Amino acid sequence: MNHDFHRGEKVLPPSSLEGKARETMHNAFWDHLKEQLSATPPDFSCALELLKEIKEILLSLLLPRQNRLRSEIEEALDSGLLKQEAERGALNVLRLSKYIISMMTLLCAPVRDEAVQSLDSITDSARLLRGIFQVLGLMKMDMMNYTIQSRQPHPQEHSIRRERAQFQERLDQQPGLLDHTTKWLSRAAADLDMQPPACPDAPDPSGVACPSADEAASSPEPLSPTMVLSQAFLNLLLWDPDDREFPETLLSDRARLRELEAQLRRCTVLASVLLVASSFSGSVLFGSPQFVDKLKRVTKALLEELDSRPEEAMLTVSEQVSQEIHQSLKNMGLAALSSDSTASLMGQLQDIALKENCVRSVIDQRIHLFLKCCLVLGVQRSLLDLPGGLTLIEAELAELGQKFVNLTHHNQQVFGPYYAEILKTLLPPSQALQTEVESL
Repeated sequence: MNHDFHRGEKVLPPSSLEGKARETMHNAFWDHLKEQLSATPPDFSCALELLKEIKEILLSLLLPRQNRLRSEIEEALDSGLLKQEAERGALNVLRLSKYIISMMTLLCAPVRDEAVQSLDSITDSARLLRGIFQVLGLMKMDMMNYTIQSRQPHPQEHSIRRERAQFQERLDQQPGLLDHTTKWLSRAAADLDMQPPACPDAPDPSGVACPSADEAASSPEPLSPTMVLSQAFLNLLLWDPDDREFPETLLSDRARLRELEAQLRRCTVLASVLLVASSFSGSVLFGSPQFVDKLKRVTKALLEELDSRPEEAMLTVSEQVSQEIHQSLKNMGLAALSSDSTASLMGQLQDIALKENCVRSVIDQRIHLFLKCCLVLGVQRSLLDLPGGLTLIEAELAELGQKFVNLTHHNQQVFGPYYAEILKTLLPPSQALQTEVESL
């Protein structure tokens, strides 16, 4: 069961026959509406139908207890009164649109705030109605997703019980079915026992000092089931594809884990690129949200080929980032980078293609630390104290962290009892009372 499921807007390829047909029909309708409203006297027949449909959509977005708003919308967009105003030639489409936008502002999810606010700048009645209709479509989809998610707990509980029962049937027939899972958890416990301080010798671009080996050894933290399981889940994102001993309890999630691994890799490279670029262009450019957003968009688009052709992808990234910095400095009337600085910038960016690159290694360790915090503290709390070098990719990390937490949380709900039994054999006797695996 995919608990990240949600409905999204259907986007047809512009070149497809269906896409062309739909675009032609839509444009024809909105062109016709514009002609009607521009006529002398105006023809409001299409506008009345649109307003009627908009009213129904607004009412569908209300919660049962929002009776006052329901009455207000019914009165303001009463079809009978609007028809009378249209017959008198007194229907004020622009005024009604502004009222509709005010209702949308109250009812929309935060993710739609910007889209709703952008409607205020449209002064053409036909274009404004078209924009309202488009954003209302997105709001309907948001409400549908909210409804689906709010009704998920019972199907989730059923899914958990069913998955556990099916696994138990297989385990009864194959007593060694948990062998790989046991090795996976054992390896995580061993990793925690032997784990050195993170990157003690590597240069730290953010200037944050790493603890020394002596400091780490002087205050070892006793292992707990939560620590071991968190480390085990993190190890899945570094799994060697040639290692056939993948834990049996996660076989059904392997494809999603590979997707998360690729997403993690892109986040690591993106943050590394931004960190290197900021060290050359300084706070002036990186103090501009518009510049940072553009640089992120450009870089993310070029990283699509990172997995198949890392060197070529980073060469293209280095050229484009260098060009963006040069152009932005020029537009702001600032001195351009020298030829030596430009060559150094491009060289450091191209070196990020190597997994052992120092900047990339530090960023990778910090993203793994963030993900570990997500498992223990939750995504939102972990975002409040991001390690250095990660603040510019906060949105990307939030998405990655939430997907990872959702996957591991469901897996733990299904297989937690099996993990608890295995961990009893791995942890010291002093931890025996804590072997019931907590919910991450």
